[in-house]
Amino acid sequence: MKKIILSAIMLFGLAFTAQSQEISKNALGIRLGDNNGFGGEVSYQLGLNQKNRLEFDLGWRNSSDVDAIKGVALYQWVWNIDGGFNWYAGVGGGLAAWDHDYYNNNYRYNDSGTYVFAAGDIGIEYRFSEVPITLSLDARPEIGSGYYDDDNFGFDVGLGVKFRF
Repeated sequence: MKKIILSAIMLFGLAFTAQSQEISKNALGIRLGDNNGFGGEVSYQLGLNQKNRLEFDLGWRNSSDVDAIKGVALYQWVWNIDGGFNWYAGVGGGLAAWDHDYYNNNYRYNDSGTYVFAAGDIGIEYRFSEVPITLSLDARPEIGSGYYDDDNFGFDVGLGVKFRF
């Protein structure tokens, strides 16, 4: 009877460890989206343990009318769906600065500022086992004050490619 109980415990332990998905200690990549004019972000992930990580994103915009920079920090929880598929959710916030300078004929508009915001994050990712690449699709709602487009709410859907190391 002891052998059956011990075998059952070992079998359950093996089943639970086979379902866990290891988070990479480090991942660096890009995230493409369009929240308040920020089209691209450099993204860095730092794995804290098997189910939690930090993500830091730095976005910028440099156009003829608007120059802006935006930093975001998120704490994420990660759950394995199946194999290399994970889904994740997170919370965090950020800081941004912008400068809007528009000149057309005799009309000139110049304004600048900074804003802080709170952000959420929910997404799905696939980790390739053959190569150290992770593809992701996520949604990031943001709420804050002082956006340059006079809107206090932002919503971003982004595609990401990260290289694990």
